[in-house]
Amino acid sequence: MEKRKLTIIGSGPASYTAAIYAARAGLNPLVYEGFYSGPAGGQLMTTTEVENFPGFPQGITGPELIDLFRKQAERFGTTFIAEDVIAVETLRSPFLVKSSSLEVLSESVIIATGATAKRLYVKGTHDTEFWQKGVTACAVCDGAMPIFRDQDLFVIGGGDTAVEEALFLTRFGKKVYIVHRRDELRASKIMASRALNHPKITLLWNSELECVEGDRVVRSVTLKNSLTGALTTYPAAGVFFAIGHEPNTKFLGGQIELESNGYIKVIKGSSRTSREGIFAAGDVQDHVYRQAITAAGSGCMAALDAERWLAEQEHVLL
Repeated sequence: MEKRKLTIIGSGPASYTAAIYAARAGLNPLVYEGFYSGPAGGQLMTTTEVENFPGFPQGITGPELIDLFRKQAERFGTTFIAEDVIAVETLRSPFLVKSSSLEVLSESVIIATGATAKRLYVKGTHDTEFWQKGVTACAVCDGAMPIFRDQDLFVIGGGDTAVEEALFLTRFGKKVYIVHRRDELRASKIMASRALNHPKITLLWNSELECVEGDRVVRSVTLKNSLTGALTTYPAAGVFFAIGHEPNTKFLGGQIELESNGYIKVIKGSSRTSREGIFAAGDVQDHVYRQAITAAGSGCMAALDAERWLAEQEHVLL
């Protein structure tokens, strides 16, 4: 059975940044990049253009950015394995990390498995159709792209997130439509009021997304009235899902304390979780910002926290 000082679970900006810092500190980290759970690299692998990551004034594609992260981690001696972690036994020390073909005893663990944006899988929204060609799940990430400027944009959802996304998109779009399946928003009163009173936002009540159509990019959406069944087609350049995210924590089996919304709970100002020696970074513990740059920053924090914690344990044993 393999033994490690540090094992990192995940493969996005948080994971690779943690690996860079940990490898440079001589911790020889092992990174489980995943396999069946999705492409190594996380959500950035489906992002065509990243224009808000510092250091790339001309922008960079998500896959290119992830490749640079990974190469830098590899340069300093990180070991990678393309398998999903199926379980982590946290009640023993060192921790037992299991995948399909490998079991590792690790003195510390960083969880950076991210969160998956919830999507409605209707015609035109799949990965092989218009996903990231006008269909997305992050207005803050993608809303400023040229294809959305001065165009009609559609936000799917009815909570605070949907309203926040719609308000953000008013900076770029000609008209922003909030598509909600009920006859009133689930958003807080103040947020609902902002949407209802914004001159560039139109609420489409009792409506559901039926399909998305276009050529190389999105050109139209068809909505279904949930009361009458009537179908209406609108010109559109963008469809933004704002129906929440699901943190990827099922493999932990409830061994780590979570927030009420399912995200890993960390001690304020750190990456420490409810289990000593286990740390969390990136979107799996961040339900507020969810940006590549904040994920990378939290990956740095987790690596530094893990390094210091390991040093503390060695001092205790002396």
